[in-house]
Amino acid sequence: MTPHYVVVGVDGSLISVRALDWAADEAVRRGVELVVVYAVSDSDEAGPVLASAVTRLGARHPELSVMTRDAVGSPVRTLVRESEHADLVVVGTRGMGGVAGLLLGSVSLRLAAHVHSPLLVVRGDHPCDERGSVLLGLEDDSDEEAAVYAFREAERRNAPLCVLHSWTHRHVSPELPPLVPATSPDPDQLARQSRGEDAVPRFALARLRERYPGVEVESRTIRTGPARALLEATRESAVVVVGAHRRTHGLGPRLGPVAHTLLHRSHCPVVVMPGAK
Repeated sequence: MTPHYVVVGVDGSLISVRALDWAADEAVRRGVELVVVYAVSDSDEAGPVLASAVTRLGARHPELSVMTRDAVGSPVRTLVRESEHADLVVVGTRGMGGVAGLLLGSVSLRLAAHVHSPLLVVRGDHPCDERGSVLLGLEDDSDEEAAVYAFREAERRNAPLCVLHSWTHRHVSPELPPLVPATSPDPDQLARQSRGEDAVPRFALARLRERYPGVEVESRTIRTGPARALLEATRESAVVVVGAHRRTHGLGPRLGPVAHTLLHRSHCPVVVMPGAK
């Protein structure tokens, strides 16, 4: 049987202590082991930090099974490797101000672009026992894994689930002025299209509603920029879940714009699901 566990990356900073606390709570909710990883240039540096983490975890969650690992090398490469078999990888990040903030932000962004498992990036000032709703950003059918994760997270937290589905009507204007007066799009056609787009989240979530009948779900369609709507909603949410929507780039995979924006500016922790393309 494949073991289940949560991985958290630490480095002794206050930010990583918050990530450690969040990861411990996630492991307890799942009933799995917590693996604490410290990637350093010299393995001798890891001992005190890992020992401190174990002491803190023992005081807060004495029932939690904990394993520690030190690795010499890049934190991103180390955690990407750990993510191959983990249920969840957790890291911390701060705002993008200053050189240290840029470095920490860079680690979380690069990790999100390559990680194999769900990635939880601890942002904002929400306490670990936050009782707010779980927020799901739903773009299209490729977000099925994100939707499944969000339902499970809402069930684990005994929290309501808020689903925001983004849709924007795209009308391409002609390059040259028409020879006849322009006409507006057929209102009936737009209404039918709108109803069809509104139905997407309902159809996509119907099966999950049946699988998780105890989860209270609120679903609505957003006809403005999805990143802006999601950012505003993160103010009142315990955690937000989105698909990575990775794009192929000459320098390697890059995150889609919504996930990228949330990792920079979300008011609550962000879960990025790697499965969405």
